[in-house]
Amino acid sequence: MANIRVIGAASMQQAVLGQESSPDRLDFYAKVMGILPAEVAGAEVYDLGSGGPEAVALARSVMATMGQVAPETVRARLGALRVAAASRVRAARAAARGLRIGVGEVTVHSARQSHAGFFGLEVMTLSHRRFDGSTSPQIIREVFVSGDAVTVLPYDPVRDRVLLIEQLRAGPLGRGDPLPWQLEAVAGRIDPGETPEDCARREAVEEAGLSLGRLLKVGEYYSSPGAMTEYSYSYVGLCDLPDGVAGVFGQADEAEDIRGHLLSFAAFMTAVDAGEVANAPLLLTALWLQRERGRLRG
Repeated sequence: MANIRVIGAASMQQAVLGQESSPDRLDFYAKVMGILPAEVAGAEVYDLGSGGPEAVALARSVMATMGQVAPETVRARLGALRVAAASRVRAARAAARGLRIGVGEVTVHSARQSHAGFFGLEVMTLSHRRFDGSTSPQIIREVFVSGDAVTVLPYDPVRDRVLLIEQLRAGPLGRGDPLPWQLEAVAGRIDPGETPEDCARREAVEEAGLSLGRLLKVGEYYSSPGAMTEYSYSYVGLCDLPDGVAGVFGQADEAEDIRGHLLSFAAFMTAVDAGEVANAPLLLTALWLQRERGRLRG
């Protein structure tokens, strides 16, 4: 690339420029990220940065959209892409493996984005080793791409109470559910640079006005692995839940309208048994709390 120099971590240069060091790739990335070159000794110098794991994952996600989405459209989605990039970094960490085979047995032949909004839709063509040792034919799979999430159920072990929240959810509405307002645990997306525990505490303040004490991990899991990238971390958060603590909360800039419900544990389980609790994270947490409640109250 004549009269152009690129500096920054080798991992960033590889993610952005690829093997061919294409000026078109550099131009696309610079437009998306708002990078302007510095004039140094007659050359245009582009600094791609130090290249931490999340930065490299973001660069790869941005470059995967080249040729499919205009740079200004990708730039408008940077917040969502940063969240998804952080999710990819967490996903790469070692997971429990005893019974399962690994990702090395899968070949992704192509991947493209067919939709890019707050969420993304990725179409993959893949093949994999079958359990009989043969290789599958090429298969097309569509994946709903979103960031990782946290749920936390506030629980007062002294008063034996929980706090649920209620809000309108687009998923049930789109399904045609006549009751799209859902009873849930406090929940939210994990921001880049945030731990799941940090997210749980932040969301408890934003959605319920609560300051949590000890966080007890219920589990971590894929919410719907057949179709979604979303990976959830669920907790019970110990706290004080006196009379009058439930109110209406939510972030105005996110158009949130969230009402709290203060329930005894018995009333909570009655709602579970009646089918009024209709989302997986809260059902999972209810079963965990039912098992651990005696220990927590003792």
